[in-house]
Amino acid sequence: MDALVKNLLGELKVETVFTIPIFGGIPISESIVVTWIMIAAVLLLSLLLTRNLKVDNPGKGQLALEGAVQWLWNFFKNTMQGEGQEYYYYLMSVMVYIGMANLIGIIGFKPPTKDINVTVALSLLSIILIQVSGWRKKGAKGYFKSYAKPIAIIAPLNVLELGIKPLSLCMRLFGNVLGSFVIMELLKQVLPVFLPVIFSLYFDVFDGLIQAYVFVFLTALFMCECMEDS
Repeated sequence: MDALVKNLLGELKVETVFTIPIFGGIPISESIVVTWIMIAAVLLLSLLLTRNLKVDNPGKGQLALEGAVQWLWNFFKNTMQGEGQEYYYYLMSVMVYIGMANLIGIIGFKPPTKDINVTVALSLLSIILIQVSGWRKKGAKGYFKSYAKPIAIIAPLNVLELGIKPLSLCMRLFGNVLGSFVIMELLKQVLPVFLPVIFSLYFDVFDGLIQAYVFVFLTALFMCECMEDS
C-alpha cells in the first residue's frame, strides 16, 4: 500500500522538464512537452495523409482520413442538432487531443490528462465556448434573459452552473484517468504479470477513448442547450 501511495503521489506531481529564461523563468512541465510531441506527431501524420489528394481514385490513407473527419462532423451535427457548425472543428481538435493524451501512456509517456492543470484548462475553454456560443446566437439581451428561465427565482442556480459545469468536466476527466492508474497499480500487486496487460488494454485504450468522447459530448450538449431558442 505504501508503494501505491508513493506511485500515486508521483503521478500527481507536476514535473518541470526545463525553464525558459525569460520573465524571471517560465517552467515547462512534462505535460506541455508531451503535448508538443503530440502536436508534432499530428502535424507529420496530417502532412503524410494529405499529400497528393485526389478527387478520383483516392488512396486508402485519404479515404480513412476523410471517413474519420466525416464521422466526427456528423457526430457533432447530430449532437448539436445542426447548430453552431463553426465550432465543430474546435470540438474535433479537443476530441483528438484528449484521445491521444489518454493513449500516449501506452508508449511510455505520462498522459497530459493526469495533470490537473491540463484538465482545468480544457474545462475553462469549454465553458467559455459554451457561453460565447449562447451570446452569439441569442444576443446580449437574450443571453442574460436565459438565466431567468423557466422562472426568475432560479436565476442564482443558473448562474451557479457557470462554475459547476467546468468543475464537473474537469474532475470527471481527471478523476477517471487517475482512477484507472490506481486500479492498474492494485491489479499489478494481486494478479500475475500477464493479466494486468489485458486490463491495461481496457483502461488505456477503451476507457481513454470513452473519456475523450464523454468530454466533447457534454461540451457539445451544453452548447446546444445554451444556444437553443426558448
